[in-house]
Amino acid sequence: MTRSKIIIVGGGLGGLAAALALAQKKFDVTVLEQADRFREVGAGIQLGPNVFKMFNVLDLVNPIEELAVFPEALVMRDAITANEITRIPINTASFKKQFSFPYGVIYRPDLLNVLKRACEQFSNIKIIFNKRALTTRQTETSASVICEDQSSYDAEVIIGADGLWSEIRKNIVNDETPRISGHIAYRAVLPLDEVPDKARKNEVILWAGPKTHLVQYPLHRGEIMNLVAVFHSHRYEEGWDVYGESSELKERFSGQHAYVLDLLDKINSWKMWVLCDREPVKNWSNGRISLLGDAAHPMLQYLAQGGCMAIEDAVCLAYHLDRQGENIIGALQAYQKNRYLRTARVQLTARFYGDVYHATGPTAELRDLTLGGRTTEQAYAGMSWLYDGIDKVGRQKF
Repeated sequence: MTRSKIIIVGGGLGGLAAALALAQKKFDVTVLEQADRFREVGAGIQLGPNVFKMFNVLDLVNPIEELAVFPEALVMRDAITANEITRIPINTASFKKQFSFPYGVIYRPDLLNVLKRACEQFSNIKIIFNKRALTTRQTETSASVICEDQSSYDAEVIIGADGLWSEIRKNIVNDETPRISGHIAYRAVLPLDEVPDKARKNEVILWAGPKTHLVQYPLHRGEIMNLVAVFHSHRYEEGWDVYGESSELKERFSGQHAYVLDLLDKINSWKMWVLCDREPVKNWSNGRISLLGDAAHPMLQYLAQGGCMAIEDAVCLAYHLDRQGENIIGALQAYQKNRYLRTARVQLTARFYGDVYHATGPTAELRDLTLGGRTTEQAYAGMSWLYDGIDKVGRQKF
């Protein structure tokens, strides 16, 4: 027998993870997705041990391990000289002893398909496409979503998982448009046989340059290489699927090491997006309506935790709705109370990391000395707040 009816607005990683987590606890879930089908958005996504803890709760570890790649190290190199700044071994015995779970990277469509297939196993999950939510309403006993086509859907709970430009957020948080960082990201994938031999490493490598960086790592069982090039720019276009201009990319990375330029030259078509976030907020719930993932706490990608935080949200949300039974408003308040400080820390730390990656002059020298002087144990200790800082149901440890 199913429990309360819940509507999730948005069928991305966070929305499907929430649908799965709630369905496992017998809730009746409807997902409203504005696109006409699930499709690839983005390229690679990094999966820290914290999100593998959530995959364990969701019973997804095995299907994800079949598709993920498990790198040997996290590496930062100087984009001008190619000198190694720091190297953190991962997925070693000591890493797994410290964090209990591995560190993986996965092709975003692969992860979305794993979540989609898992959701398809539950009769209490319904996914409706071509539904762009515009606003919400609620009474003391119910809430509803009104869509662009004038259709409406009623439930006991509404969760906005509709991303950075969330329409649901407008009904809860009185803030302005997203904060534009001034950083542009170009993303592409390259078949491994087109990757220069010297770059075919099973590592997550960040090439740190002056106001730029390039990230590379293998994906899709090691068959492709994920590339993300980031640089400072005032260009602005909303969305993730805008094709970029190779001339601008080459101009920003001009003068960098041949290793970097050789990778950039291999890509004929790049997609770009403007990096945005918002100021952290303490309240993202209003009565029977709440937010999840980027709708609640959008963050820059420099900690590689946007998707991970959304999946943590999903598990934590389901835990509190299950635990509090009919006290839905109390459950949503408890959910945000357990999440807002952790997600705020990730938001703010991600901003700081962007400055670190793009440093110049003495700031870059200090970065190199600080990071280069760490032992592996010290590096792990610095990661512990992020990778060990939650319990098995997504709540922050204090």
